[in-house]
Amino acid sequence: MVRSRRFVPGTGSRSMKRQFAIGEFLRRLARQPRVYVAVALPLAIPFILAAVSNNDALTQPTMAVSSAAMIVPPQIRYDALAAPTSATLPEHSVVLTLEDGDTLDSVFLAGGLGRSDAAILNNEFGKTVDLRRLRPGHLLRFHYDTRGTVDSVEMKVTGWGEIDAVRGNTGFAITPYQAHQTEIETAVSAQIDSSLWEALRNAGEGPQLVQELVDVFQWDIDFFALQKGDSFSLVTKKKFAGADLVGYGPIVAARFVHGGQTYEAFRCETPDGRAGYYARNGSPLRKQFLRAPLQFSRITSGFSKSRYHPLLHYFRPHHGVDYGAPVGTPVMTTADGVVVDATYNHGEGNYIRIRHGSRVETSYLHLSRFAKGIKPGKNVTQGEVIGYVGMTGLATGPHLDYRISDNGTWLDPLKLRSITPDPLRGDSLAAFRSSVAAFSPKLATPAQQLAAFATKRRALF
Repeated sequence: MVRSRRFVPGTGSRSMKRQFAIGEFLRRLARQPRVYVAVALPLAIPFILAAVSNNDALTQPTMAVSSAAMIVPPQIRYDALAAPTSATLPEHSVVLTLEDGDTLDSVFLAGGLGRSDAAILNNEFGKTVDLRRLRPGHLLRFHYDTRGTVDSVEMKVTGWGEIDAVRGNTGFAITPYQAHQTEIETAVSAQIDSSLWEALRNAGEGPQLVQELVDVFQWDIDFFALQKGDSFSLVTKKKFAGADLVGYGPIVAARFVHGGQTYEAFRCETPDGRAGYYARNGSPLRKQFLRAPLQFSRITSGFSKSRYHPLLHYFRPHHGVDYGAPVGTPVMTTADGVVVDATYNHGEGNYIRIRHGSRVETSYLHLSRFAKGIKPGKNVTQGEVIGYVGMTGLATGPHLDYRISDNGTWLDPLKLRSITPDPLRGDSLAAFRSSVAAFSPKLATPAQQLAAFATKRRALF
């Protein structure tokens, strides 16, 4: 074994001194952290690097180097300093929402499909859903492969289900998945702070229940005069398509507290197949006359024996109730009857007069137009649309002037006491009482639990 000799500065050959100086330079360079410098070194460096990386060379006395001199910088190759190639994009997805004014084809193009593929999918999806009935809020998920090409499209149709399109060798394979339809009986309770619509909205329910609840109590409650603190509870069946709420079944039981008075309603189907709402004792809620001929409006002027007319500028009787509403608001007949007049005159404008029995008549003034088929001799049923709000005749703004007369005597519509149909009897009453006993506990929601709901935005999807 040959021992390497320690080199002492100032001794030895000239080549040994040069090698020591190069070793000291490399050692100092290695002490600088995270710094890499490209320098031009003497031609002797390749031989030294070869010597310290080759174990056999250590046996040569002439190449003996101190252990401190064996620390060398990283061997950086110039071909490794070339700019790297761009990294391959990972697979990813983008979700787009169908917005107002969009077409399905335009969303396909926005998601990255070419015009040919977009046209094909537009045609294929149209075989499953009616593209003319698509509404804002539907979701489309585009999946991209590592090359950035759309390889699948999934469309979630709110209230229906999903359509999948997966790209294959010969085009897209289309698979529809209709969501499972379910019905769940649900109790809903709320307290009114501003309006019936807001109360149901804050409870997380849809606006369909507003009209249903109004229809149930329309003969007993003046929905134009609801008060803060009024409350209600109801039982209905909520209809779902998957997780999407798509509608409601009829209200089967309801309780409404208005002005400190409690009203109850329970649905019952009679043997002849007709359904109606009854109070707890079996008496029908349906009256001969509706409380109002409009569903949503405001009273702008009441019944009066002397009122200052805004256009004629003198006092005269006002024989009806004015309901302010936008032009085109549907007007309903408040009871079954026969149309006597459907015409125009200077004061009343377009008006309709309906006879109910041998004594009572109702009149509907200042209409913008009549409903289709309304003419003298036409039989109409309670709640049927007969015309639309307007401002024809002597009117300063859009409204309906609604009037009732009994054998020629004008009556205040807001004080009219109606005649009710016959109550339930016999087997129908017994079945009804069983239904009341089943639903009453579901309506008995403690007052403190009634809608103190935070406002929630209802998503369309």
